[in-house]
Amino acid sequence: QVQLVESGGGLVQAGGSLTLSCAASGRIFSINTMGWYRQAPGKQRELVATITTGGSTNYADSVKGRFTISRDNAKNTVSLQMNSLRPEDTAVYYCNADGRRYFYESTSEFWGQGTQVTVSS
Repeated sequence: QVQLVESGGGLVQAGGSLTLSCAASGRIFSINTMGWYRQAPGKQRELVATITTGGSTNYADSVKGRFTISRDNAKNTVSLQMNSLRPEDTAVYYCNADGRRYFYESTSEFWGQGTQVTVSS
């Protein structure tokens, strides 16, 4: 199985910064796109940012210019630097990756347990 473990969540005041980190471990043949999603209370889970193995990034309009995603392919880790945080960024943030456990398997999607980010006004 592939495990994704997030760290770095917490409570921060509006305008502050946080960095989320996620490490993939376990039985891994390959990891392709990695990313971050978030889910606020009463809302659907939404994409925050993704990054391919080649470094191509995609961001939700609401976080462009404030959040930066990066990854270390050799270590199978992905980070999310969050600046100028707003109360509306409050959510549980989930790490996501698609990849294969074995060379003969098709690509699967993996999720972390989530880490809470709370931004106070």
